[in-house]
Amino acid sequence: MAAECSGGDFLEWVGPDNSANVFGLLDHPADLVRAAAVSRTWRRFVIENDLSKSLCVRLFPEVATIAAAAEVTRSPPSPPVAQWGSERAYRIYSNLAGALVSSSPKDSVACVLRCVGASSTDDFPNETMVHTLHERGLVNFRPSYWSSCGSDNPDEPETLTYRLNSDICIVDEIKVQPFKAFFQYGNPIYSSKTVRFRMGHYKLPRGQESFVTNDDENKMVNADKDYMWTYTSPEFPMLQENVLQSFKLPRPVLCIGGVVMIELLGRVQKQGADDKYYICVCHVEVIGRSLSPLFMVDISEPGGYSILKYLPDAKNLSAEDMAQYDTEDSLEWQYFGARYRQMNHIAVLNALLMQVHFMHEDDVGWVLQDGLLQ
Repeated sequence: MAAECSGGDFLEWVGPDNSANVFGLLDHPADLVRAAAVSRTWRRFVIENDLSKSLCVRLFPEVATIAAAAEVTRSPPSPPVAQWGSERAYRIYSNLAGALVSSSPKDSVACVLRCVGASSTDDFPNETMVHTLHERGLVNFRPSYWSSCGSDNPDEPETLTYRLNSDICIVDEIKVQPFKAFFQYGNPIYSSKTVRFRMGHYKLPRGQESFVTNDDENKMVNADKDYMWTYTSPEFPMLQENVLQSFKLPRPVLCIGGVVMIELLGRVQKQGADDKYYICVCHVEVIGRSLSPLFMVDISEPGGYSILKYLPDAKNLSAEDMAQYDTEDSLEWQYFGARYRQMNHIAVLNALLMQVHFMHEDDVGWVLQDGLLQ
């Protein structure tokens, strides 16, 4: 499309409203970048109308909840060159849009980093929710599962909340396996009636979350007032079967903040010993793909809104490169690099700890307490 038509600019001929509608039909970030390169007038129109962020919102509606965006460079900034804030936003959201469309479902992996908390636990620590991260059915020769407290009300819900290994992650599906109590008469399966998923972030800055410990698991650490949920799924029926059930989301979801809550709605199975309803889960997986370290998220105070951080210098860095930093690096780069390293370090140690759980005391001389590194 030519920038000029009969001596006049196309945008002037059709007007700003019609131009915005035409540009809104572009559904790939490369097309929008090409349009912005046609002329200075077109570039200014794309930037001033925030079309790059609008495209991201069309691709993933959760982007609309981002309050601000900032760029983090590895080197301390030179004396500032005059540049619009909207120019920076265009660059950040153009790169985000590119990352969103280039991400492929075939690259998705299980991405839970650790547990945050359960709404209740029946027998702590033997039935703690950390057991839901184990793929095998036994830990230290005990059945591996989480159990809710018993209830007389079959409609009483339960929740399990997890932290992902990235604070900005595309999630495709979530898998949940109800627990079958082989040690009880009739081998009952303690599934829920339905399941629903929420994604978002804790409202306080990173480091102030109340993660699971031996002392506070049964507290309501996942109360809605402490979180900002940016996505809520429809309800999915759960089968009363002891299999890893896959719940494919209606569309890929951008989890901004790295927190996933699983809502287990309704109870179907009573325990014969006390005639109360329970929900029990033996395994959970959240399947997704990370956009870090190129993108990370900070939480602002006091509103608890998310701030997108773009690290362009991380494009060509390996995980080993991110594990190192120079004293000349900017303080903000060092902060995000340290955070990225910490999350990967915890993920590795959690995997090692889960392997150690399967060792017997006679083999290693000691046994770790159930739980993951906090």
